[in-house]
Amino acid sequence: MGLNNNLQHLIKVSAPLWAGEAEVVRTYWDSPVRNLETDLLWLRRQCFKEFNGKGLGEHKDLGIFLGPLTEIIESFPKIDREVSRHHVADLIETIHDEFTHYCLFADIYDAIRDENTPPLDPHKLEIWEEDKLLTDMRIEQNHAHGEIGLRASHFTEGGYCTLFREGMRLQGRGGNDDLIAEACRIIYEDEFGHMLGGIVGLEEEPMSDSEYELMTDLVVKQLRARIRMRNAEFSQPLSNERIEAIYNGDIEPEPFDFAKAEEVMASAH
Repeated sequence: MGLNNNLQHLIKVSAPLWAGEAEVVRTYWDSPVRNLETDLLWLRRQCFKEFNGKGLGEHKDLGIFLGPLTEIIESFPKIDREVSRHHVADLIETIHDEFTHYCLFADIYDAIRDENTPPLDPHKLEIWEEDKLLTDMRIEQNHAHGEIGLRASHFTEGGYCTLFREGMRLQGRGGNDDLIAEACRIIYEDEFGHMLGGIVGLEEEPMSDSEYELMTDLVVKQLRARIRMRNAEFSQPLSNERIEAIYNGDIEPEPFDFAKAEEVMASAH
């Protein structure tokens, strides 16, 4: 069973932008802008996203930790009355996964910081301008376009696991890079199958051509914003000129794992 033409087109227009986000991270690893201070900066910012990221349709827009946690508490007296036990189990799994990712990056931060840098305090982490633009865009699209907006936000979540995949490739370089690589490997192995499942799951959704057209437009806007978000997170290793060139297609698209996607689809039937 193959993916429908609309979904294949969505993947095709996304692939160059996934590659752009990957280029940001890959360029940073060997960039002259990189030092301990910039490593600590991106780790703080990534911890913020894992601890308090918003814009994915979470309960009351409270974020990926507080949203599910609040929903679980509010659902407790309704379990197997108005709320499915399996829905609550999914919420618990979401909290566990996201908080585990936070712990992995926070542990690296505390392992590599110097003695004059205090331990990571998640309550002092702050969003940065480019991430706020992405978050606000997602929330606005979610509310304006309902289910199509939510599907677009979930489709772009993680940017096809580009950070984790590029982080894994640091393995063997030693020192802090090996710590980063191991954390990214764990998260990648946890996330990639789920991410693919979310993408191919669109195959099961009854969407018209016009709905796919709208979703594709929303996805492209979000993925472009993701590149600028990631570039700022990693201390601007790419120039604005390079980012504009990526927007215009001057990049080799990120290969999509269609074989793995077929496996995911087959296992779901």
